Amino acid sequence: MTQFSRRPVLGLLAGLALAPRAALAQTPLRIEINEGVIEPVPYAIPDFVAENGAGGQYAAPLAQVIANDLTGTGLLRDIPASAHVGRVSSFDSPVQFADWRAINARALITGAVRVNGRQMTVKFRLFDVVSGQQLGDGLQLDGSTDTWRRMAHRVADQVYMRLTGESGYFDSRVVFIAESGPRDNRRKQVAIMDQDGDGTQFLTDGTALAFAPRFSPSGDRILFTSYETGFPRIYLMDVASRRRQVIGDQPGTMTFAPRFSPDGGSVVYSLSIDGKTDLFLLNLGSGQRWQLTQTDAIDTAPCFSPDGQRVVFESDRSGTSQLYVMGLQGGGATRISQGQGRYSTPVWSPRGDLVAFTKQHNGRFHIGVMRLDGSAERILTASFLDEGPTWSPNGRVIMFTRQEQGADPVLMSVDITGRNLRRVPTPGPASDPSWSPLLP
Repeated sequence: MTQFSRRPVLGLLAGLALAPRAALAQTPLRIEINEGVIEPVPYAIPDFVAENGAGGQYAAPLAQVIANDLTGTGLLRDIPASAHVGRVSSFDSPVQFADWRAINARALITGAVRVNGRQMTVKFRLFDVVSGQQLGDGLQLDGSTDTWRRMAHRVADQVYMRLTGESGYFDSRVVFIAESGPRDNRRKQVAIMDQDGDGTQFLTDGTALAFAPRFSPSGDRILFTSYETGFPRIYLMDVASRRRQVIGDQPGTMTFAPRFSPDGGSVVYSLSIDGKTDLFLLNLGSGQRWQLTQTDAIDTAPCFSPDGQRVVFESDRSGTSQLYVMGLQGGGATRISQGQGRYSTPVWSPRGDLVAFTKQHNGRFHIGVMRLDGSAERILTASFLDEGPTWSPNGRVIMFTRQEQGADPVLMSVDITGRNLRRVPTPGPASDPSWSPLLP
């Protein structure tokens, strides 16, 4: 994929740093994210200025993708162009802030696009309309016209970061299971798309049942489980080339539920043999394998901590499915789930402070989060079937599978405060998402 170059746009306000926390410390506009009710901050984003004829076809689409990203967070509200009083005809013209205050915009995003052949240059600026200040330096992105949507996502990431102080998550992808066909004979393919549902591609042909795809920390490889041989086996695939190989295979066993270590060099997974299911760690470079658990229980769905020193997993060793944490250097496992019901599919937050999980209680399924000691459990969703959470790269949003009774599965997302429950667009029925890191 085309690599973008980033450089500040000349002629901007002196003394404002590109780093969002430094810039925002000097300005009154800042979106504070907490557990209370948030009234979305109104903002305006006119179509980008086309600086030559070839840039005209991208001027409106760039602004629309950025607006979709930002409005989709539930933290901001796009003021439609029909309500705009002001007009932006030149990227370098002074902003007439009174025009934007008149429509109650708190923030203004302006941009420009130039296209020469297959090369594109995109520029943007962000303003606090109330104070009349620019927030941070302007930014310029250079790349191929084929990557215009990625440029838009990167602009949205920068705007989000400057307004909230958190890193963005828009320039990322999701790998998932695309489902088709009758329910008694489902075709399940590993697919990949942008986080906003655009650009779906199929990574497997659907001839064999596949499930549980998981991204590597670098986003260039995935793990998934397939019944291609008649038994579950873990496959490692290079996303760009589609080359794949079986890993962790051992005659007479079933392997499943894999996840990468934070450095991408190892995989933790479940191996079932002679009626016992335990956790194993595999070094991808040397092929060396270590057994992490050895009980009569079913230990599965492991996930590394961000520092790579511990794993959280589900086990029925207490009689019902619960969540446990253990170190990789030995020692016992500590149960962290303490509420009523059954807990499964734990996933460690990229921030390291929370674990997301699936919970089954009183005939309903939920997505929730808890601290590492099991305290402060917060239930975010409830339905006939909610399962399989995955974190956005910044640890702010959780995506998961929802299936209502008698309906096909779909992908949903929710903020970790429980707000902004949204349907994630997919070409058809979909399940088992895994969110990539921000793309390089």
